[in-house]
Amino acid sequence: MFDTNNPEIKFALNAVRQASQLIQMVQIETAADALTKGDKSPVTVADFASQALVSYLLMGEFPDAILVGEEASDALKEDGAEHLLEKVTAYAARFIPEAKPASVCEWIDRGAADSAKRFWTLDPIDGTKGFIRGDQYAVALALVENGDVQIGVLGCPNLTNAVTFEPGGAGSLIIAVRGEGTWLTSIADFEKNDWNRIQVSPRAKGVEARLMRSYESGHTDVSKIDEFASALGSQAEPVRMDSQAKYSVLAAGAGEIILRLLSPQALDYREKIWDQAAGSLVLEEAGGRISDLDGKPLNFSSGRMLVDNRGVLATNGLLHEAALKALKEVGA
Repeated sequence: MFDTNNPEIKFALNAVRQASQLIQMVQIETAADALTKGDKSPVTVADFASQALVSYLLMGEFPDAILVGEEASDALKEDGAEHLLEKVTAYAARFIPEAKPASVCEWIDRGAADSAKRFWTLDPIDGTKGFIRGDQYAVALALVENGDVQIGVLGCPNLTNAVTFEPGGAGSLIIAVRGEGTWLTSIADFEKNDWNRIQVSPRAKGVEARLMRSYESGHTDVSKIDEFASALGSQAEPVRMDSQAKYSVLAAGAGEIILRLLSPQALDYREKIWDQAAGSLVLEEAGGRISDLDGKPLNFSSGRMLVDNRGVLATNGLLHEAALKALKEVGA
């Protein structure tokens, strides 16, 4: 069991829990109506407010800590964005009473740092289109030291028990600490300190492999994934889900493989570190394995992107070598 009294662990859990609750408020109160109007502003509000909140909490606990976050406040400072900034500030103020527009922008921009020997990295909402649909999204926070993820936390408000789609349910809070396993509790029952260890699936045959398939296809190659599944021999029904919530499902044994292939239209695309850091440790500490498409470990020490890595392959470990072989067969 991880040390629940460790200050950095306590901060990470509290920050992700509160950010998840904030985002859930925005989704419940505004996203459904906005979806019918084609309005994407709720996810923008939630994204910025989430980063402001986590940054504020980090500053309070560890003033000198470095934060590498996805967002910057430039869009909130543009002419005509005043109403958007007001909404972001209003949601942040539910958790930080002293929040003002100027301070909210400052907190957001603390995430503009480059990576260092030791830093935190945050995706305030991973899976924005899932958020808009009322589907899956995640808050992802990780502590990286000397290129290795030491703490990874995922908040998945619409997942119950790390695997079950349940909007408005208890949600899932998942933490991995290097060398200490991957652990799950519900966001709703966080105060009970009731943690359960989760582990990957024992499936070792390609025919049984369940691929975690995205709804969104912007940064992947859908047809090549079909070829990969055929080369692997997979006959299992795929699991469709967006965001790092997929890592939760994989770590809990309800899927076997996640692929991030390169889109033919963006062969030079490289993953952002906040899109993979927390989820990678959640998977590894549950017994899984993650690499790039060439089998190389992910390198989190080269800035804000995984510039040394091409795509991502994440598995339950038992199927990793077979998956790498299938990738070579299809030329992925």
